[in-house]
Amino acid sequence: MEHLELVDRIYAKVKQMIFNQELKQGQKIVQEKLAAELGVSRSPLLKALQRLDAEMLVESIPRRGMYVKSIDMDELVDIFECRAVLEGLSARLVAQRITPDRLKKLKACFKPFEGKSEIKMEAYAKADRQFHSLILDWSGNKVIGQLEVISNVHLRAMQAGLLRSPEETLSEHQAIIEAIENQDGERAEAEMRNHIVMSIEDAIQTLSGKGLEEREV
Repeated sequence: MEHLELVDRIYAKVKQMIFNQELKQGQKIVQEKLAAELGVSRSPLLKALQRLDAEMLVESIPRRGMYVKSIDMDELVDIFECRAVLEGLSARLVAQRITPDRLKKLKACFKPFEGKSEIKMEAYAKADRQFHSLILDWSGNKVIGQLEVISNVHLRAMQAGLLRSPEETLSEHQAIIEAIENQDGERAEAEMRNHIVMSIEDAIQTLSGKGLEEREV
């Protein structure tokens, strides 16, 4: 039992390191070094990495070792398509059950950037991650809350960083919050989907110079 609990803790820690980009995309995971850093033996670390491998967060490359999985263009689009559906539904559900305290927290995410001529990307990216995490957490849908693969969709998207500038997306975030404040679930879902779809289109144009409709399927 203690061994399983240790594996769970290592799994959560390494996953957080990927989320925080302490372990970056494409980086080789030197197991001896990471085990020493975490203060554990290689055996539970390997079991934790195998779980992350099954969740497509790391990958084992024969004769080369274990690496943090990189995201290619097609996978990035797939991820954002999933986000559009999952976070759209989450926004609808949040709008139906929003409370004053939760609304205050949502507004606080982007309050520091209102009316600013220059916005620091790092601070905005942190606010963006917090905002989308809150929407997912507050959906009240147990499936969204519990399925590891769903949280990983969000994590994988966050690994890509900001695909559009704060100047582009601040008004979109505010529109989502406004719809939630008005308890307009249909509009909240539509605004969230549009917000994410715009990022898909921008990613495609940036990475390949092609429109979304030209993507091979």
